[in-house]
Amino acid sequence: MKKMKPNLVFLVCLLITTFAFGQETETKKDSTVIYYLIGNDSILRTSLDLDEVVVTGKKSNKVDEDRKKFLLLQQRVIKVYPYAKVAADNLTKLNQNMGKFKTEREKKKYFKIVENYLENEFEEQLKKLSRKQGQILVKLIHRQTGKTTYTLVKDLKSGWKAFWASNTAKVFDIDLKEEYDPFTVTEDFLIESILIKAFNEGRLQRQPPADAIDYVELSRIWREKVQKVKDKQAEN
Repeated sequence: MKKMKPNLVFLVCLLITTFAFGQETETKKDSTVIYYLIGNDSILRTSLDLDEVVVTGKKSNKVDEDRKKFLLLQQRVIKVYPYAKVAADNLTKLNQNMGKFKTEREKKKYFKIVENYLENEFEEQLKKLSRKQGQILVKLIHRQTGKTTYTLVKDLKSGWKAFWASNTAKVFDIDLKEEYDPFTVTEDFLIESILIKAFNEGRLQRQPPADAIDYVELSRIWREKVQKVKDKQAEN
């Protein structure tokens, strides 16, 4: 499990409240909500952690750096999610359809159609992604399907496997086996926070994860993680 850096406490505190709106269709502003405006983006936080501003005031440079890192992550997630949704849908359909073909001839014909789509449309879009964006793509595919990209393609032959193995992994230098785990991985929790906020604001089309996420429980777990880090800081 990846440890949460102390200077990320502020950022995680700032995002936990997103889950209070997790099942709402629209995020509403009220007197308890404060938005930090950075460029054209806003980061949601509430009065629950208002004192954190004072506590971390002496480390403003680190806080600002974390905000910038978060906004960069947000930009990547917003850009990659539509690709992940398409990739997840296609991978799922491909695996489902494979069982319908009885002969190798039928399978090869089907792969030809898929290969043409991937090379002429999807691959061109993927070329626009950076290595980090490609890794986020793999995580989101796991979120949408409940399976790693590697698992989805390992038993496939011909066009699709060749595309992912030789092109995607090579170009992005990404780990196709990486999983999405917002309950234990800080970055994944931040990604889920970004998605929920984007869904609520209508910036992204909502698509539930393959494995349901209990946002109340997720919020509770991260509150405990944050509190432990803060308690440890207080002891030093």
